[in-house]
Amino acid sequence: SNQAEQNNDVLFQYSTLGSLMAGVFDGEMTFAALKEQGDFGLGTFNTLDGEMIEIDHKFYQVKSDGIAYPVSDDMKTPFSVVTFFEADQTVTVEESLDCDQLKAYIDSLLPTENIPYAVKVTGTFSYMKTRSVPSQVEPYPRLLDVLADQPTFEFQSLDGVMLGFRLPEYMDLANSPGYHFHFINDARDAGGHVLGCQVQKVTGEVDYTDTWYTVLPDDQAFYNVDMSDEQYQ
Repeated sequence: SNQAEQNNDVLFQYSTLGSLMAGVFDGEMTFAALKEQGDFGLGTFNTLDGEMIEIDHKFYQVKSDGIAYPVSDDMKTPFSVVTFFEADQTVTVEESLDCDQLKAYIDSLLPTENIPYAVKVTGTFSYMKTRSVPSQVEPYPRLLDVLADQPTFEFQSLDGVMLGFRLPEYMDLANSPGYHFHFINDARDAGGHVLGCQVQKVTGEVDYTDTWYTVLPDDQAFYNVDMSDEQYQ
């Protein structure tokens, strides 16, 4: 039905990047509940315990050892973005592009820069650099301070999927404008937040998600957060 198709073009978001940046690293949404909102996406875990990837309706947790672990339904997230992925556009890239060149190429295909897109890049990568983040202890630091110490991982010639979103500038602080990608290999045992890449032969798919739906956590901690400008410099 048309109604069902429309509903699948929703970008569903739990909490905001602004609150995560300010150190709100615990949320109330379970992965069982998140799974009802999409089969594809990214995010993180309570206590900021690693990078989340959802692909083919399964969740993975890339911990600070760079290894991907399955996620139990009762685990919770402080920030996640998911959708039901249905490609509106598919392209094959047979040339060696780095991440910036790939983003520019995808940009050239888009009908407008004013809606969110879900983006999936599947195939062989000649190079992939990822990071993850270690679990944090209260009182939580700001995200930028955590990232100053991030463990990073480098992979040569591997098959996998790089997935994420391209979001318009007006979503700044609610989420990350531009591209945000996480990666998981085909073996589903390694990955992380993408810092750099080189594609070898990949298929790129773009899903237009022109409805944006955000659930804000009912969390007193959020209202005590100092949202002054210096947080985001």
